[in-house]
Parts: sequence; structure tokens; C-alpha cells
Amino acid sequence: MTVLDLLDEIEDIVETASAVPLTNKIMIDGGELLDIVKEIRTSLPDDVQQAKWVKDEKDRILSEAKTEYEKIIVEAKKQADYLVDDHDITNRARKQADQITREAQEYSTMLKMRTYDYLDKTLYDMQGKFDEVNGKYLNELFNYMARTFDNMGEVLQRNRDELKEMAYRTKNGEDWMYEDDRGSRK
Repeated sequence: MTVLDLLDEIEDIVETASAVPLTNKIMIDGGELLDIVKEIRTSLPDDVQQAKWVKDEKDRILSEAKTEYEKIIVEAKKQADYLVDDHDITNRARKQADQITREAQEYSTMLKMRTYDYLDKTLYDMQGKFDEVNGKYLNELFNYMARTFDNMGEVLQRNRDELKEMAYRTKNGEDWMYEDDRGSRK
């Protein structure tokens, strides 16, 4: 599966998860989510391979442009040598060789810029996907877990405080179990 397929699977899990009654929370299988995250990590090398292919393709295009440039230069030199016999012809040949050189350099520069633009767009798209995954799923999941643990910690602390109060009152000889929120003894 590709990383995007795995992210779709996480999205499906979140969308189809059971709701926790009376809250805006959902219950998901943490093991299942961690398995998908592991698969994403193992799939990342495929995406890295794709980035390597893009780099290799850039190098190939640049190499072809350089080869074409060198061919044009060699051809221009041959033509210039042939025309060396006549000064006027030599001057025209130099101008033509300079023009060909400029065109080859411009063409080479244009190919490089197109390659850089293509690579930048590809990397930008990939970066956007990673940011989207991080922002949409992982940050939300970690924030939910942090809030849950904070709430649990508060409940546990209230229970401990109540037990301490009960122990204190029992130690002082008071006969009671606990008080409800209105202060009535039960």
C-alpha cells in the first residue's frame, strides 16, 4: 500500500469509530492505528525511491543537455575551421558560433530551470502531504490523548483527596461515609 492509501485507511478508522456517549470523543483501536503508522514508516522508503528517481531523471536530462551543447560546440568549431580561409567568412563564422553557443547555453539553462521547477513542485507536494498527515491526524490524536490523561489525572486526584478526607474524619471519630456535592452526608 502507498502512504496515501494508508492515510486514507486512518481516515476511515476515525470516521467509522464508535462515539463515546455524552462526549465529542471517539474510541479507536490503538493497536490498529499503530500498525498503520508502522506501515506508513515502511512505505516511506518507496517515496524516497521516487524522489531519487526524480533526481536521477534530472541528472539524465542535464547530461543530455550537456551532450547536445557539446555537439553544437564541436559542430560550430568544425564550421568555423572550414570558413577560416576568408576573413569575412571567418567573422561571420565566429558570430554564428557565438550565436549557437548562446542558444545552447540558454537551452541548457532553460532545461535546468524546468528540472528544478519540476523537482521543487514534486518535493513541495510531498512536503504538503506530510504536513497534512501530521496536522490532521497525528496532532489531533496526540492532543486527544493528552486531554484524556489530564482528565483521568484530575479524577484520580479528586478520589485521593476524598479518601484522605474520609481517613481524617474517621481518625477524628466522625461517623459518616462521604458527602455528596450538596454537602449532605450519605
